[in-house]
Amino acid sequence: MAEANSAVTGNTIVNQGRPIGLNFIAEADSAVTGNTNVGLHRKLLNQGNEVETNRIWGDKCSKSDIVINQGPTAPLPSGIPTYTVEIMNVCVSGCDISGIHLKCGWFSSARLINPRIFKRLRFDYCLVNDGKPLINGHTISFQYANTFRYPLTKQKRWAEKKKRWAERVRDLYINS
Repeated sequence: MAEANSAVTGNTIVNQGRPIGLNFIAEADSAVTGNTNVGLHRKLLNQGNEVETNRIWGDKCSKSDIVINQGPTAPLPSGIPTYTVEIMNVCVSGCDISGIHLKCGWFSSARLINPRIFKRLRFDYCLVNDGKPLINGHTISFQYANTFRYPLTKQKRWAEKKKRWAERVRDLYINS
């Protein structure tokens, strides 16, 4: 709790004539100074300034909730550079994301990677976690070894691509 010589002016806490806190919401029903709590240990954000996520599908997770980081690690004894990849589910609404596919070129590695964690199915198409859900807040990581770093980027789900392809074929068939 604040000392007796602390006061609230506007939305700034003043202690011994010096401002010590900004932009808080005072809590009601406190015995410190009338009905305003000026506890220095607790700072509440102004609810009017909340930032809401701008999601097309509401609270559903999207591919923007998958974060991919990779960086160099110690090379193999043969001198081949190695890289560590981390794929994270950072969905704020608590959902698990499955069917994570990455653009990966002709990805290959001199170090064996567990295919249930990461595997290339064809050119520029790699599957993460065997297509199973990556739990909210969890990370999958693996190391690969190659003479150069592969750019790994998020890709729309193959099922969505396949559906669009089927629609195009159907449209071509109907229009011909």
